[in-house]
Amino acid sequence: MAKPGVLESDPGVMVKKAIELKRELQRLVKSIVDDEDCSTETIDQAKETLCVLKELKLRKRSSLSLKLQNKSVTSSFPDEFKCPLSKELMRDPVILASGQTYDRPFIQKWLNAGNRTCPRTHQVLSHTVLTPNHLIREMIEQWSKNQGIEFSNTVQYIDEEGLNKADCEHFLCLLKKMSSTLSDQKTAAKELRLLTKKHPCFRVLFCDSADAIPQLLKPICGSDSFGSVHPDLQEDVITTLLNISIHDNNKKLVAETPMVIPLLMRALRSGTIETRSNAAAALFTLSALDSNKELIGKSGALKPLIDLLEEGHPLAMKDVASAIFNICVMHENKARAVKDGAVRVILAKINKQIHVAELLAILALLSSHQRAVHDMGDLGAVPSLLRIIKESSCERNKENCVAILQTICLYDRSKLKEIREEENGHKTISELAKNGTSRAKRKASGILERLNRVVHITHTA
Repeated sequence: MAKPGVLESDPGVMVKKAIELKRELQRLVKSIVDDEDCSTETIDQAKETLCVLKELKLRKRSSLSLKLQNKSVTSSFPDEFKCPLSKELMRDPVILASGQTYDRPFIQKWLNAGNRTCPRTHQVLSHTVLTPNHLIREMIEQWSKNQGIEFSNTVQYIDEEGLNKADCEHFLCLLKKMSSTLSDQKTAAKELRLLTKKHPCFRVLFCDSADAIPQLLKPICGSDSFGSVHPDLQEDVITTLLNISIHDNNKKLVAETPMVIPLLMRALRSGTIETRSNAAAALFTLSALDSNKELIGKSGALKPLIDLLEEGHPLAMKDVASAIFNICVMHENKARAVKDGAVRVILAKINKQIHVAELLAILALLSSHQRAVHDMGDLGAVPSLLRIIKESSCERNKENCVAILQTICLYDRSKLKEIREEENGHKTISELAKNGTSRAKRKASGILERLNRVVHITHTA
């Protein structure tokens, strides 16, 4: 039995010790419960085991920074080595889609919580793939070496629980129950949802077993009508699918499983609002891969996403907008979104002041497609965009509005008249050209040059 204060600080060793301690604790508790005449020594052993397990937990949480704390240097390292979330020295620096660098476990926790923006810039993320920042890592390693601090070449973050044989067998048992009675299916689906949410290691198991995903989906695939499936079972299965998709190595496998995308489309159309929202979130997560963007676009998933956006349920709006944005990063999908009425739906929501930032980002993305620009002109987008530039305090919204306006001017010269009238009355574009962000200034100046060119041609004529 390990004694308090002599536990190893190596993560791998600590995981093994935790498993051993829990098994020992199980044996002791069973002995206490089953044996009416159990000795006080057995009870003391159980208490001691609990104390050691508690200390082990505390040591695990602080193991990454322990060496630094012992040397009293945690407050002296360069700011560029500090994770914006943890405020600690990064051990595994990775780059987010926004270009910002974070320590992997902390930004992964942020993403796993369902956030789809950069914590630092608040930019809507085009994907959730984390790219190792080798340059920063090498700089941290060199700095650590100069300070006499050990920095492991292989950083490994251990989950709260290490998977053992019993865990794997339990996982397979739960999958088997998905083909059993409705009661068993509901119980198993609920537990799989919780396991894949709290313990990333269970997400990996789905990747390791070729039949795991079909087994998970079997209860809701076998029904002719998705609406006839028990609502709790719907939600738990779709949410488990979302949790599995968060794991980067699972994204390709999940999307290419033939029944997955059609099932997510059915869930978008006829599930409970929680199920529909999580189906949208799953499509967003899967679309981080370009190959999946193509697959999702060709499947026709944009139409039910746009329909759900039009319904406007507050619980689903953010996930739906994120999914549409991500999928439309691929040019071919822009045409599909425009054909499915995305411009009309988005402008209607923007005019109602609903999720303006997210929807403007989608509109700016679609504006590179000519038909989208024509739709914007026909649907009266110009006055709406000019109003946002005047009234909004968000620089990103102003950027997107003026970028869209510049594109409209390029494709449809008749809209220059509306912009000129606004400019004559309020100097909206001129003000942005002077005081906007660098991108907004560039776009606004382009519009002003075009206005002046038209005026010059008119006077010459």
